[in-house]
Amino acid sequence: MADAHATTKFDIVILGGGSGGYAAALRAAQLGKSVALIEGDKLGGTCLHYGCIPTKALLHAAEVADEAREAESIGVLAQLNGIDAPKVNAYKDGVISRLYKGLQGLVSSRQVTVINGWGRLTGQNTIEVDGTTYTGDHIILATGSYSRTLPGLEIGGRVITSEAALGLDYVPSSAIILGGGVIGVEFASVWKSFGADVTIIEGLPHLVPNEDESLSKALERAYRKRGIKFNLGDRFSTVVQNDSGVTVTLESGKVFTADLLLVAVGRGPRTQDLGYEAQGITIDRGFVIVDETLRTGVGNIWAVGDIVPGLQLAHRGFQQGIYVAEQIAGLGPAPIVEANIPRVTYSNPEVASVGLTEAKAKELYGDVDTIEYNLGGNGKSQILGTQGFIKLVRASNGPVVGVHMIGARVGELIGESQLIVSWEAFPEDVAPLVHAHPTQNEALGEAFLALAGKPLHAHN
Repeated sequence: MADAHATTKFDIVILGGGSGGYAAALRAAQLGKSVALIEGDKLGGTCLHYGCIPTKALLHAAEVADEAREAESIGVLAQLNGIDAPKVNAYKDGVISRLYKGLQGLVSSRQVTVINGWGRLTGQNTIEVDGTTYTGDHIILATGSYSRTLPGLEIGGRVITSEAALGLDYVPSSAIILGGGVIGVEFASVWKSFGADVTIIEGLPHLVPNEDESLSKALERAYRKRGIKFNLGDRFSTVVQNDSGVTVTLESGKVFTADLLLVAVGRGPRTQDLGYEAQGITIDRGFVIVDETLRTGVGNIWAVGDIVPGLQLAHRGFQQGIYVAEQIAGLGPAPIVEANIPRVTYSNPEVASVGLTEAKAKELYGDVDTIEYNLGGNGKSQILGTQGFIKLVRASNGPVVGVHMIGARVGELIGESQLIVSWEAFPEDVAPLVHAHPTQNEALGEAFLALAGKPLHAHN
């Protein structure tokens, strides 16, 4: 906590210590700027404490449970004796704690002034925290997001958000998940692996509706096979809860009952009552409107992360934070291309993509070529016992503009895919690259061989 005599004038004052805020702070300090980083909760924000990291820890525990359950099929005599939820939580919390300590040490070593408290924008270059005003030549807004709910749907009791779901000290015997986006399908995957009976309710026609339709359909097939139930294209109407569980009714009149209801309808921008509009910043449905350089158009105020319209992803906020710090330092970095930000859903099976969906590519380019390479032809995928495919989308006779994948561990393949799409590579550029055997990465190489017109492990 900064004391009353501490410096209150800085080159940059950052409101919010999540992925976007702390990345901006670290990069700006590295570039010789004096930086104040204001955070009311904990450094690392939603992603580290209530989002990406804890959910992925649970998903890893779920994967281990599945492997134990299926071990005998590959000759390993193991069995699953149950889930010790408090112990799983201790493992998850240990991962968070180690990363949190590391981040605190990093921020401290860069001489960033961390101010603990809830800040509010009070002028074009001032933020007030607990009665103290901090002034910055530049202000970066990075206040993140919160778990949204629907009008009339109150959170409490057996109706919970993802934050509460992460802290459960038991595995529900049954759960209804409202929302079939990333958060919803990840929790469905965890709870099913832990032995719960799971039903997803999604108002749109598909699970993970922002992904290429072929991935959505493949995930739906995989979930049917896993026994995860889902109801699509039907909207939530009401929920009633009592001591024994929840009863959810949809607009169609369908009724579902379970131990609890997880509301996973997305995340809203945390911008209310923070003084943004009073300073003339344009807000649209809660989001801060910025130009392609992430300027708000008011003074030297910038905005990054989940409060900026677009993908609400930690790595997007992180990159935006670096970008703004470099802009302020006069380095003139190239603007971030939103379509080239990789996306991963860590369900079982995983879904990963970068670039344009086939539908979006058709809108932009008219003619497109696509190919799907089935992981059944990939040795490592056979060893892992996973099914899925890699789909490539290219502008007709042009570069590859989208890579879409489903299968175990495909999130680990998104790095090369991002380079391919970002560099506007042609299939002929990628096909000659050597991919190690036997890896799943090889499947990417095979897909490009096929798109370049020389498929080897696929039928012409």
